[in-house]
Amino acid sequence: MELGNISQPVYGPGPEAPGSSTPGLVGMVHGFLRLVQPNALPIELIADFAQPQSEEAIEEQVQELLLYELGFLVCMAIGLLFIILMPLVGWCFCCCRCCGNCGGRMYQKQGRRMGCRRWALWASVLLVSALLLAGDVCAFISNARFSQAVSGTFPNVNNTLDNVRTYLASIPQQINFIIDSSDVTLSHANRSLQDIGPNLGGMIASGIRSSTDGALGSLQSLLQGMEMLAAAFGSIAGTRSHLEELQSNYSQRLTGLRDSLNQTLRRCGHPCDNVSLDGLAFSSNFSMIPSVEQQLEALGDVSGSNISADLEKVNSTLDKTPAEVQEQSRDVVTKTQDQLGLIGREVRSLKEQLPLLDVEESVGAFVGNAVSVLEEYREPMITLDRLRWRVCAVLCCIVLLVVLCNVVGLLLGPLGLKESVLPTQRSSLSNAGGNFFMAGVGFSFIFSWLLMLLVLIAFVLGGNIYMLVCESWRSQQLFQLLDTPGLIPGFNLSELLGQEGSTANFSDMYRQCQQDAALWQTLHLDQSVSLDELLNISQYTGEISKAFEKMNITLSPISLLTQRQRDLLLNASRAGQPPDFTPTLEQLNQNVTQGSLPDLAAELEKLADEVGVKVKEELKADARKLRELDKEMQTSFSAPLQSLKENIHSVQSGAVQLEAQTKAALDKASETQEFLERETANIIKNETWAFLEELLGCFETYISWAKSRLTGDVARCKPIAQTLDNVEAITCDYILDSLNAFWFSLGWCTFFLLPSIILAVKLAKFYRRMDIADVYRNEELEMPPTFNFYKIPRPSTRH
Repeated sequence: MELGNISQPVYGPGPEAPGSSTPGLVGMVHGFLRLVQPNALPIELIADFAQPQSEEAIEEQVQELLLYELGFLVCMAIGLLFIILMPLVGWCFCCCRCCGNCGGRMYQKQGRRMGCRRWALWASVLLVSALLLAGDVCAFISNARFSQAVSGTFPNVNNTLDNVRTYLASIPQQINFIIDSSDVTLSHANRSLQDIGPNLGGMIASGIRSSTDGALGSLQSLLQGMEMLAAAFGSIAGTRSHLEELQSNYSQRLTGLRDSLNQTLRRCGHPCDNVSLDGLAFSSNFSMIPSVEQQLEALGDVSGSNISADLEKVNSTLDKTPAEVQEQSRDVVTKTQDQLGLIGREVRSLKEQLPLLDVEESVGAFVGNAVSVLEEYREPMITLDRLRWRVCAVLCCIVLLVVLCNVVGLLLGPLGLKESVLPTQRSSLSNAGGNFFMAGVGFSFIFSWLLMLLVLIAFVLGGNIYMLVCESWRSQQLFQLLDTPGLIPGFNLSELLGQEGSTANFSDMYRQCQQDAALWQTLHLDQSVSLDELLNISQYTGEISKAFEKMNITLSPISLLTQRQRDLLLNASRAGQPPDFTPTLEQLNQNVTQGSLPDLAAELEKLADEVGVKVKEELKADARKLRELDKEMQTSFSAPLQSLKENIHSVQSGAVQLEAQTKAALDKASETQEFLERETANIIKNETWAFLEELLGCFETYISWAKSRLTGDVARCKPIAQTLDNVEAITCDYILDSLNAFWFSLGWCTFFLLPSIILAVKLAKFYRRMDIADVYRNEELEMPPTFNFYKIPRPSTRH
């Protein structure tokens, strides 16, 4: 009875990652966030917030929360200072420069190391610009990746929810498969009942045959031996009669030939006086062979008693057993089939009682609501993200504008600057390079606070969400938080799963689903629902057992041998012993005649050559007659004598164990007959119970299989764990990582705007055209050789 295996559904692929990837940058962001927030998730604090508290307790909780968020608060304070101070410093810087202060006066003091300072500043600005460009490129990539993540979130979530729907749809299908598999069991049981004659009757016949086959075999072997012995005795009797007839015929011919030879020898006279004709007579008297009529009569009585036919009737009776059982069990079969119908209806009703379908309905409704909510917010979210992308792209372009100003200044300044030209006479190209530096400084002052504002908002939102959700998810702390009942208002995992009377543990469920456990084990449904009670069909199997108890099967009586047949067999075994054939065998080993006819013929031929012509031809003729008669007698007597010898040996060897074999076969038949009379009813009863156990064993096998499939294979919840992992990947790995990478990159750029401003302002003065020139004259004074090591500059001012 093959019940088969439950097929598992095929699910779609997991979420598709955005096109670009910056694993190094993401790793730096994660490291920075862990540095800012090294504390573990305050599970107790969050749980306490969800409970009604007094004002003092709330104040303490707020203090604890602020202490937990200390790293973020410090960063927020730094960002707010930056946002406030940068415009203020820029305004002051502009005012001072306009007033000719803070380097606003177009005068540059000349010195010996002016070239080294200029090139050091040039290299520093180049390095800072490269860092700004790298951060800006990362910001562009992260901005695009965030948009890809947002636009891909909806199809990814839809694919994930489709997998959930596929999983939920597979639950009733798998349950239906288990319920439908009961038809296999019921069909198997129904076929067994319909074929109860061949099945149960065959079992009963087989049980009886196991005891009768030995006795029947012994009796049939005994009968075959007696038949063979009777055939051998019959052959002996026939051969004896044939030999007597041959002896009678050939005795007359030998007598006639002896008379003819006597006349020839008398005419021969003296030369033939020594010839003896005593050998022309039979050496044995075949009429003296013992008679076997008594043995034939005894064995013939056995053959005439029709014992073999009676033994065949035993086999025929056993062969009719299936038909008799089929006929006598009709009522039981009908009642049992009625119970099978009730069992089928009971198993069908199982579908309505299984709590798995309630779980499927509840979770299905939740998924449906989630899909409708996603579809409702899909277009607004995509539109909002497009606006966000444009704003972030503009801000990234501002950083790029500062970088371009610096790069143009770095290119034009050295190209237009000549070492020998006075600062007041610098070329327009060099002056333009310095102005680009100042333009970059201006853009930095104007927009840096706006960049920092965006960085601060994204940092507070993205960083906190990542640490609270993603990090705590990976460290399993979030599961402990979700296991806290009443934490999320309106959300009750037990009610969602249709288990109002139990407490569902999210972390245990997730861990078991990762191991692809069945939903029955994951939800611990055995604590609320007993499969033993749901799959209890004992009342129906009990009715089947009662019906079989009332079934009364009677078989035709089986009799192996009657008393008359037993007596015949015993008499045959005793009377079938052969007579003493020893003298007969001794005679059969001798020649047929007392003398050798060929020797006598040779003697006559020898005399014919010696005597006179008168009897010579007669002697030769008689010699020929002797040889012909000898040859004819050898041909006639050889086969019967050989057959007689073989049959005598056959009956002697066959009759040796006949009496013992007969006694053993009769004893075995008696034992079997007694066993049948004593145990036939028990055999019928035992085989009936064995058939019933096999029939009920089908249902036990199905019940056991159904329990193991329900608890081990139905609704394996690894797709649920994969769904949560997919949601975590979409939220953390795609959206939050892109958002965090963006503000980190933009914050990087904003941070490096400060050294860019300072270095660009300093480097601009080396390329811009000055209003006042500081002349540096490098002349050697005429001094003694001792003082020629010193160079004294001579400054002068020109307008």
